[in-house]
Amino acid sequence: MVFTFAQPRQLRIGGGARSELGELVSGLGASRPLLVTDGFLEGNGAAAELMALMTGAGLQPALWAETVPDPTTDSLVSGLAALHEHGADLVIGFGGGSPMDTAKALALLAVQGGRMADYRAPRRNDGPALPVVAIPTTAGSGSEATQFTIITDSGSNEKMLCTGPAFLPAAAVIDFELTLSMPPRLTADTGVDALTHAVEAYVSRRANRLSDALCLTAITSIGAHLRRAYADGTDRAAREALMLAATQAGIAFSNSSVALVHGMSRPIGAHFHVAHGLSNAMLFPAVTAFSVGSATARYADCARALGCASVADDDAQAAESLVAEIGALCRDLAVPTPEAFGIDEAAWTATIPTMVQQAIASGSPANNPRVPSPDDIAALYAAIYR
Repeated sequence: MVFTFAQPRQLRIGGGARSELGELVSGLGASRPLLVTDGFLEGNGAAAELMALMTGAGLQPALWAETVPDPTTDSLVSGLAALHEHGADLVIGFGGGSPMDTAKALALLAVQGGRMADYRAPRRNDGPALPVVAIPTTAGSGSEATQFTIITDSGSNEKMLCTGPAFLPAAAVIDFELTLSMPPRLTADTGVDALTHAVEAYVSRRANRLSDALCLTAITSIGAHLRRAYADGTDRAAREALMLAATQAGIAFSNSSVALVHGMSRPIGAHFHVAHGLSNAMLFPAVTAFSVGSATARYADCARALGCASVADDDAQAAESLVAEIGALCRDLAVPTPEAFGIDEAAWTATIPTMVQQAIASGSPANNPRVPSPDDIAALYAAIYR
């Protein structure tokens, strides 16, 4: 089988890697970067640190710190104005998945114009776009290494998946020290997000040999370190392992795609304002149980990598152990159900038909080992509510 594989041209990895940002931006031929981040990272001084590093390297950076969780088409308007006003020649996405996705969208719109709806899947976006440098502050989304961005349409409330090389960052800075202050809830949600990426990329119908290796390595690291980091956020070894695993999983799913969990997760986030990693975690046990019989050997590999099965277990036993371990992990990390999260049951039930349509339209469920029918997806949404 011939497959294509893409990743950022440069990855700067390790504690303190952010100190090399000025050199990195200059090396990409840029001099007027726009730093795209959120109010929290502006308020705690992290954005100012990066601005100082770039100014010290002789660059002329500007700061736009108005990104919002689950970025919308409306939220891009002022960012695009800031980009044009500065005459930016490169965009830096600094933060979790939302600032990085925002930066990717702005980089494309700056060059091509139009509306984000023009670029939604199934369209493949090859460019052109301004170069993007991604600097994650959470160990989960993998957006620093993917060919995807997700922007919610402010009119329809649909989370639009936009894909293609135009959204692949030119470079990423993977500095685990930026995650040391993450609270337990965010640690849990982003960690399960990364695990979901790795498992889904491995069992995806579009999996390939190179992404497979990254998936299994990431699964092993997350299995060994996620509970540790959740219990003790200052555990540097655990934080470093999770940060690298999140990037490995991001590279993997960027090249083999995610599947049913993500297809169903995006509508939950759009309609009920649930963080992406948390909505994945709500779905992960039930969707894995639904899918496991259609790729038993692949799920068994994941179980052995995660450490919940051994080579002595046959594939069926190992796959069932994976289902059990994912459920146990989500319980240990206090993942709430939609009901426990506070979502009204009547609103949830009434929205299921729309969520089903949006999940299918994203294309991700078609990559699942067991391709679901609309009724299957509706039943899964109903089953996870409480």
